[in-house]
Amino acid sequence: MTHAQDTTHPPSEQLALLDEPDFIRQMVQRFFQQFLETEITQLLQADPYERTDQRQGYRNGYKPRQLTTRVGRLELQVPQDREGRFQSELFARYQRSEKALVLALQEAYLQGVSTRKVKKLTEQLGGTTVSKSFVSQVCQALDADIEAWRTRRLDQAYPYLMVDARYEHIRHHRRVVSQAVLVVQGVNQDGYRDLLAVAVAPAESQTTWGTLFSQLAQRGLHGVDLVPSDAHQGVRQAVERYCPGAAWQYGHTPFQRTLLAWVPRAQRPEVADAIRQGLTAAEQGPARAHLQGLIDTYETTYPQVADPLEANLDFLLAHMIYPKAHRKRLRTTNALERLHREFARRSQVVQIFPNQAACLRLIAALAMEWSEEWTTGKRYLNMEAEKP
Repeated sequence: MTHAQDTTHPPSEQLALLDEPDFIRQMVQRFFQQFLETEITQLLQADPYERTDQRQGYRNGYKPRQLTTRVGRLELQVPQDREGRFQSELFARYQRSEKALVLALQEAYLQGVSTRKVKKLTEQLGGTTVSKSFVSQVCQALDADIEAWRTRRLDQAYPYLMVDARYEHIRHHRRVVSQAVLVVQGVNQDGYRDLLAVAVAPAESQTTWGTLFSQLAQRGLHGVDLVPSDAHQGVRQAVERYCPGAAWQYGHTPFQRTLLAWVPRAQRPEVADAIRQGLTAAEQGPARAHLQGLIDTYETTYPQVADPLEANLDFLLAHMIYPKAHRKRLRTTNALERLHREFARRSQVVQIFPNQAACLRLIAALAMEWSEEWTTGKRYLNMEAEKP
């Protein structure tokens, strides 16, 4: 698992986030569309279909308009009124405020889309005043998209799951606490990666992992064959209960990290290299023989190494019965490391999330982007490769 660190990005690194237009294009489009709806509501003094004595006119459909921005082309629907009085201030103001708006939205997003902060930032854009309720509507629209993604059906089989967690700082009852971000990645029957679940919980536990795997089962998760993870009992019990027939693979990276903590610093490189040779052997027979030899060697000098190595030998080599082309990616949870680095880069700008929902909003939105990239990109594993 990965723990958050208290580091601050320099301004240049924050500005570099503007080079990622695909990440925020849809959010900017949604914001602009909501802005147009708010403008015509203010002009007509009534929401659509609302019966009120204050009504000053009626809507008359929409006119499509494209807006080319630094984050991509936006497809907007400009509302019309029957008398033709409506003229949005958005497009007149856009040229001078585009960069500021995009940066404001990006910063607000990185800060967990806090209602107060978004309101403050958007009010700096040429005198534009945005109400708290309007900002909440934008957040609610984003939350609706995220919830739909998090509860989507899982119709394909996922032979491989990679499971891991990291920790983020979140305000809770006037205190700053460290809470767990749980992540489950799958490789489907066609060999493509997908992020199946993300959740924020007070901590890793049997309950939190059990709840997440229960939700995956309810969404249709099936066909799981192997689950690499660290040795958290919550993960192992959830796999046993909700993925019947699946094997558990003890991730080599967390195993070695735990093991080497018991070895004197001066001897760590030698011991690490010896263990690595066994774990990365090409065939199961030589791998098992090499590791058994280390168990015998370290039984006296490093019993804290020999004992867990012997107890977990089968779990460390569980991946060896799968195709050779798959093994390198199955023996660790390193497939999630790049994702964790991206989570960390964004969350370090926030440093402390205002609440759990804000943390989930950012993490899930990032996960959605990665999920789309993975499922439409390059195949991760050739599932036609033969087992040994």
